[in-house]
Amino acid sequence: MMPMIARPLRIAAALLALTAAPAAAQGGSAAIAVPTLRASVTVADDIVRVGDLIDNAGAAGSIAIYRAPDLGTTGTLPVAQVLSTLRARQVIGVDTRDLKEITVTRLARTIDSKEIEQQVTRALENRHGLGRAGNIAVTFDRDPGDVRLEATNSGAMQPVAVRYEPRSTRFDVSFEIANEAGSAPTKLRFTGTAIETIEAAVLTRNVERGDVLKASDVSVERRPKADVGNDAAVRDATVGMQVRRALRAGQALRVADLAKPDLVTRDQSVTLIYRAEGLYLTIRGKAMDGGAEGDVVSVMNLQSKRVVSGVVTGRAEVSIAVANPRPAPTSDATEPNSAPVKLSSVAPNAE
Repeated sequence: MMPMIARPLRIAAALLALTAAPAAAQGGSAAIAVPTLRASVTVADDIVRVGDLIDNAGAAGSIAIYRAPDLGTTGTLPVAQVLSTLRARQVIGVDTRDLKEITVTRLARTIDSKEIEQQVTRALENRHGLGRAGNIAVTFDRDPGDVRLEATNSGAMQPVAVRYEPRSTRFDVSFEIANEAGSAPTKLRFTGTAIETIEAAVLTRNVERGDVLKASDVSVERRPKADVGNDAAVRDATVGMQVRRALRAGQALRVADLAKPDLVTRDQSVTLIYRAEGLYLTIRGKAMDGGAEGDVVSVMNLQSKRVVSGVVTGRAEVSIAVANPRPAPTSDATEPNSAPVKLSSVAPNAE
């Protein structure tokens, strides 16, 4: 194949016989246009012909003389070499336009590695438990690199065979690309492993049980869904939460690892608030339990030494709602529907 840019083109086959063009037109009425070298040439297949290099090449234009560069690359051909080759075939009188070399570029369709990865993930999307293509991470058995095809392979990458094994996470995907020249479609096959990933909140430092997380303690990374589980914590929901156990840096957080921070701790001095309609009373108390906002904890009233239950409503604050006594119902003896009361008297015994 043709070497990369700035390397000379190699002659692929012996020059075919060329017939020199006559110097004058038939009947001597007009001169034939002079064959002229082109400064740059673009070819679509693997052969360079006389007509690619020379304008006004006439009937000799279809004759193949060189092998084209590799797909998608450019090579150079010294003009002196071209002229020598043409003279050997008795082609003379070519106008060189004072050119020193000719550049030859071979057209190609390039499919880069990123596009290949996207096509594979789309083919695997929602198959055998895998989710959306954007959440699938693939690792190829062999790096596909950038695939270069003939420019005539202009069709889309159509998956024709897709296999995936959930247990081993291995995939085997084959594509076909249609050729506008009418030849057989180009086939591409890729194998490797594929896993579903999710965005996970990941610790940036070691934490101890009871630590409250700050924004700088948590970053976002994509992790295998199978490793994190279905209860992966969202970063925004982790800041300000308290960890239930010691965790290492780099560990993905789960919802079960987190709890609301304790606003009241055991044996802590707290403000005990009695609330009722028209009543707001605060006294000092001692927490018998720890709890987060909304938890019910026991608190000792330091004045009465009685233990009461209340709800944590703030830091070092426990509230107790006091029910107002309901008034006793009153009877109305004058109600028209009330039954009459019959009184009876007992006379004293006569002695």
